Formats: sequence, C-alpha cells, structure tokens
Amino acid sequence: MARKRKKLGEILLEWGKIDPGALETALKYGQEHGIQIGQALIQLDLVTEEDVTRALAEQAGMEYVDPMNNPDVSAAMSLIPDDFVRKNLVLPLGKADGRLKVIIHDPLDLDVQDKLRFRLGTEIECYLAPKSKIKAYIENRIAKNDNSLDQTVDELKKEQESIDQEALAVEGLGEDDASAPIVRLINLLISEAVRGRASDIHIEPFIDHVRVRYRIDGICIERDSIPKSMQGAVISRLKIMSRMDIAQKRVPQDGRIKMMIDDQQIDFRVSSIPSYHGESIVMRILRPDSVKIGIQSMGFEDEDYQRFQRIIQKPNGIFLVTGPTGSGKTTTLYGALQALNTPDRKIITAEDPVEYNFSGMNQCQVNETIGLTFPMILRAMLRQAPNIILVGEIRDLAVAEVAIQAALTGHLVFSTLHTNDAPSAITRLIDMGVKPFLVASSIQAIMAQRLIRTICPECKEVDPEPDRFLLKLVGLDPDNLGDHKIYKGKGCKACHNTGYRGRKGIFELMELNNQVRDLAFKRAPTNKLRQAAKAGGMKSLLEDGKIKILKGITTPEEIGRIAQSEGIITED
Repeated sequence: MARKRKKLGEILLEWGKIDPGALETALKYGQEHGIQIGQALIQLDLVTEEDVTRALAEQAGMEYVDPMNNPDVSAAMSLIPDDFVRKNLVLPLGKADGRLKVIIHDPLDLDVQDKLRFRLGTEIECYLAPKSKIKAYIENRIAKNDNSLDQTVDELKKEQESIDQEALAVEGLGEDDASAPIVRLINLLISEAVRGRASDIHIEPFIDHVRVRYRIDGICIERDSIPKSMQGAVISRLKIMSRMDIAQKRVPQDGRIKMMIDDQQIDFRVSSIPSYHGESIVMRILRPDSVKIGIQSMGFEDEDYQRFQRIIQKPNGIFLVTGPTGSGKTTTLYGALQALNTPDRKIITAEDPVEYNFSGMNQCQVNETIGLTFPMILRAMLRQAPNIILVGEIRDLAVAEVAIQAALTGHLVFSTLHTNDAPSAITRLIDMGVKPFLVASSIQAIMAQRLIRTICPECKEVDPEPDRFLLKLVGLDPDNLGDHKIYKGKGCKACHNTGYRGRKGIFELMELNNQVRDLAFKRAPTNKLRQAAKAGGMKSLLEDGKIKILKGITTPEEIGRIAQSEGIITED
C-alpha cells in the first residue's frame, strides 16, 4: 500500500517551524488570495523560503541543494543552454549514470521537466532549491558574463582611431553586422539593462564623456561611462536601429526598436533630443509581462481591492486614475481592462502612443499630424457601440467633454489625469471648464497612486533602531509601534546594494458619494472634498503607505520620499 504523502503544513508543524494558529492563518490567507500554502506562509513572514523549499523536498522525496554554495553547478553550466536556464529557472548539477542532474524550484512543474527531457534527449534527476536562490545564481552569472560590456568598451578604446569619424561609425552598421564593435557594444548595453530589470536606458553626452544610466525601480543607477570619442558612433547606431533620420540633429525625434532578448520580444520606445553637448537619447523598455501582472499583484489592501473590483464592474460612468508620470497609471488601467476583457464586451482605447497590444481590444493611436486627435477618435468610438472606453489622458476641455458625454450615454470610461491626489482631480476638471454638475453626475471614482520600492527579500532584516524622524515624517509614533517591527534591506548583489527590489503601488481610492457630489456641484475647495472623502472611507496615500511599512513591505524612508505627514513634531 502506497504511503500517504504528508501535507506541507504538517511537515512544517512537525519541524516546529510554525504552530497550528499560524497554519490556520496561512490557509485562510491562501484561500482569500488564491495562492498555495507555501507562498502564503512566506508572504505572511511566518517561515523563510528556504524552510518551505526544504519541506517541499521532503514531501516530494527530493534532495535539497543550495546552488550558491555548490561548485558542481558552475562546472556543469554548459550542460543546459543559457536561454533555457534563464527562461525556465533551472540549473544543471552534473551527469551520473546517463541521467542529467538538474535543480528546479517547483516539484509539480512537470512541463519544465518534460521540456528538458525533450530538448536534451536525456532522462533527468531533479533536485530542489529556492526560486530566489536559482534566480540570484543566474543573475550573478549574467553579471559576470556582462563584464564583456566593459571588455568591449576597452576594445573600442584601443580602436579609437578607426571610430573617431562618425562616417565610419555609420558605415557598415547594418542590422546583421553583429560583429562590428559598436553593434556589439549597443547589444550588450541593451541586454544588460533588460536583464537588470531596468525600465529606461539614458544615454547623456557631457563635455568629456557619455554617461549611461539605467532606471531600476524608479531610481537612476549609473553605469560606467562611454568615452567621448564613441559618442557619434553610439548615437548613430541607436538612431539607425530606431529608424530615425541620422542626418537630422537639431530637432527631437522618436522611434521604436524591437529586439529578441532571452527568447522574449522586447519593444523599446526611443526618444532623442538635442542638448548642449550632443543628442541625448532615452530608451523606454516596454515589457509585455509588466502590464499583465494582474490587479491582485499591484499592492491593493483587501478593502481597497474589493472596492476597486466593484467600481470597474459598474455599467457606466468615469473612473479616473491620477498621479505623476511613472506612477503606474497605465499598468492599473490595463489591469482593469484585462479583468473586463471578455467576449461579451466591446473595448476601444484611444492612446498616445499605443505601448502594449492586447488581443480582444480595439486600440487606436493618436496621430495629430493627420488630424487624428483624441476628440476625433472619441467621437468615432461612440459610433462603434462600445461597452468600455479607455482614453489615454484627459488633457483639455474638448477631451473631457467627449469623455463625460460617453459616460452619461451608458459607457464605462477609464482615463488618467495629472493631479497630486484624488480630490484635486475634481477641482482640476472644473478649472478646465467642465461644468460642475457634469463632473458631479458622471464620475464614479477617482484613484491617486504612486509606486514605492519594496524591500529586497534576499537581504531583508529587522531595523533594530529605525530613524525616529523618518517614523514621525510618515505619521508613526516611534514610542507606540506595539508588536510591529520595522524592516529594511541591508543591500546585496540581487538589489544592486540598494536594499530594494521590485515595486508595488500605494493608493488613494475616492468613491463619489452624495456628499462629495454635492460639494463638487457647489465648487467646494479641495480640502473640503478631501474631508468628505475621508469620512466616506477613503484612505490617503500616506495611510496606505503606513500599512505597508508595518507589514514589512517597504521602509519609512521610501514612504517619506512619496508622501509625508503634516505637522511633524521634532524632539526637544
């Protein structure tokens, strides 16, 4: 008779890693959030990822290994192609008795195991390691390999005489000439940025060098500079790749690049602008997966998540998302549209530009050179009988009026607006010239948001002496934290020694109740609207940030950078 397999929770209970109360809490949390018990325990900080992986190994009858401290992994790396390693998060451990020993992180992922057997034509023997350690090993290896970027720059320095002339830089830099040093340099620079989770690449000329920076988790991190003598060649190569006019250097230009990196199609939106020391180029990295993370993963607290889901299911009205550039507004709106994208609904979008393409949606791009403006697209949309409309941004009165007309005639309209908080969006629309009674009757809800960096899970630790001023800055009493601990990231290779890795949102979700609508109709000031919204259950950005500090998701310093408490009292 087959031995009954123990459950993961039972194993951890036997090992004394958790108590029955913690297990019950994790089971409930997992059911509410649709995740497995192991992931729930890790997210609630009840056990470490290593504890869960060791328990999974025990459950599956596998051996646990630590790839970071196993020399066999480095020696065996040639046994599995790099692209497969990166894409599927597996590591080779060696060969024995005609079988490939391979490290995986999920014993139930039979698809990856079948792919390995098929691609390599061999039987495999699986070992288990934490997913984060496998990723860290791969990223460290990539970082070592990407030293070839520095080697390429050194090679180019030695060949400066042959690349000083821009004409020589342009000559022979066709799409297929991958052996050319400048082509190799640009390809390495781009792939390093993509693998390092950058959202932008900044190439900025100065008087004696060309600075290269990557924006990672919203913060610019400087890469080694490129010598000034290579400036012309680098700029020309990027303009050729993005289909810009390389002869035109006095006006801004826009272009796009498509590249395959690690078996994934990556789009880049490229912008060039003349500056004092030459053309400055910014490449925005557009990853399809970055806007498909799902509403649940954006960082909503449970109460706000339920309210958000209820609002986007309404049949008509306007839902506005506000915040500065780079605050995740597009990701939030796309997340809402994906949740609503079913065969029985017609969705049309008007965007400038269309950054991500989604099946099942009709996406229109603004082109003002031929007169295809937001108002024109919106008026045409209404004749297409849509259920849901997305307007990239309400920029002026003309767009606002058509959006409101659509909302009042039975359409659900999503859009963005540049304001600092949710209540001031009402004042902004009225200042644009929209009649107050139209604002009051058409808007269902307004949500302000920001993106905050989350503490790196690899180097996360309790902060034994959190800065008292920073705590007060975010409205926390240093002497009254109760059982809550404040966490920080120590800094490690995985997070580029910043202590942060990844981002989540903080939100200020304001539903328009009768009191708020009445105040909007009477042109009430923003502070009155805010008081009424808070009375109706709205949490401010700062209050949402405080929750994430106390949950150990981020730090007081990060929330203080985004939102601050008023009336800070300093110590005597």
